[in-house]
Amino acid sequence: MRIGELARRTGVSERSLRYYEQQGLLTADRTAGGHRDYPERAVDRVIRIQELFAAGLHSKKIARLLPCMRDSDGGPSEIATPRLAAELTAERDRIDRMIAELVSSRQVLDDVIDAASAETPS
Repeated sequence: MRIGELARRTGVSERSLRYYEQQGLLTADRTAGGHRDYPERAVDRVIRIQELFAAGLHSKKIARLLPCMRDSDGGPSEIATPRLAAELTAERDRIDRMIAELVSSRQVLDDVIDAASAETPS
């Protein structure tokens, strides 16, 4: 499929898809006319890349992680390493800390909203 179709099917801009290629996250064959030609599995790959970016991973870490994941189901492949598992555990811990901080911030906002919404006695 061409880059425009991949962009439509994944909701990712063509510019981002080109960036993914530059970073080694995505590959495409070239047609005789020089156009990118992506395989069907590129849809799953792009979705997986988006999920990893959304989790806060940077492109270099994603590039190291992707070969250890199967695109079709996102499960681990046989080449996942203990070192990668340790790095991903650290990433998960970072995300857990962020979630805890967000929950705390939400509670503060809820308290302020409750206080501001309470009717003052006349």
